[in-house]
Amino acid sequence: MKRNLLAIAIPALLAAAGANASIEVWNKDGNKVDFYGRVKAANNITDRGQAGEGDDTSARLGMSGQTQITDWLSGYGRWEYEAKAGKDSSNEVRYAFAGLNFGDLGSFDYGRNDGVLKAITAYTDVLPQFGGDAANNTWNVLSARTKAVATYRNNNLFGLYDDISFALQYADNGDNSLSLDSIKAIPILDEDDNVVGYEKGNNSREAYGANLEWRLFDTGLTAGAGYAQSTVKDSRHSTWATGVKYDNYNLYLGANYFQSKLKNGYINRHGEDADIKIKGFELVAQYGIELEVGRLTPSLAYVNHKIRSGYVSEASHKLYNRDSSSPMAKYVSVGATYDLNKNFSAIVEYKFNLLDHKDIGAEMNTVKNRSHKKVNNPGTKDVLGVGLIYQF
Repeated sequence: MKRNLLAIAIPALLAAAGANASIEVWNKDGNKVDFYGRVKAANNITDRGQAGEGDDTSARLGMSGQTQITDWLSGYGRWEYEAKAGKDSSNEVRYAFAGLNFGDLGSFDYGRNDGVLKAITAYTDVLPQFGGDAANNTWNVLSARTKAVATYRNNNLFGLYDDISFALQYADNGDNSLSLDSIKAIPILDEDDNVVGYEKGNNSREAYGANLEWRLFDTGLTAGAGYAQSTVKDSRHSTWATGVKYDNYNLYLGANYFQSKLKNGYINRHGEDADIKIKGFELVAQYGIELEVGRLTPSLAYVNHKIRSGYVSEASHKLYNRDSSSPMAKYVSVGATYDLNKNFSAIVEYKFNLLDHKDIGAEMNTVKNRSHKKVNNPGTKDVLGVGLIYQF
């Protein structure tokens, strides 16, 4: 009977992934297994020369398990897989880790998991369709999911104070933010095809970080901060982030601010090492309205990220030397999520793109056409995202 239950449940769950709810398929003798999933059918309507345009349909499937070993010790694991079904038909293992929970002494796990700064960037990663710009492991260290991370977490300060939690993390050659462990002999050209520098390497390497969060009593307010760093040879990439969120009485407010510094991030036209500096902030406000059928949550957000000193374009391999900051991402988002019930939602979000043609973000947000030539209009267009979500 137990085998028959799993034989029926698992194929049915393969159509979806990632989740607010879950299905318990096993719970006996201290062993528990849950499955969860999500199917999102969505489309981003914008200029065809802009990154992220078009079909954004995807499906996720995940499982989490727990086993009680002793009164104070338990083991756990999680696995989650995503299959993209739109223009980008790629697949990804989002999570795959296992660990031990020692009660008030905390927990330790290893595998593919969130970087420690993700706990802070998540304060504003709640938009209906877009957002999550700060959770970018290319420009920031341990700010999103990454491989080969060992993580220690404690959610109640060793049983002394329930409102304080912290985490320590080490990435064993898993961090994939900008790496400077080698210099490739690839010339970087300016607008007139003059050599202005040489591209540097981008390989995984070691990193470490920590975060601290304080839930301020019963006010619904949480403040957090974190730091992460990766060091290779004569260079260092570091990121620190801080944020605050309020979640109470149907009102959600979130804000975060971060700074990253890539020491000796590129070689300038004079053959000298120069630093790349990135900073940004994000603001989000949402309010839940209970309806006769379901719940409507309007959403408003503002995102502004800037880069200073230099930027190597992945699309054109050109280096942009700037003495002042230039926006990487800048937009206002207005949207809403309509939860018909806990399993089915409709989303809509309009992104007012505030980038100018001369901004670095416009270059980053521009794609190539089929002839591999850059389109005429950089990525400065507004975007409308719409979709339907089924989850369990």
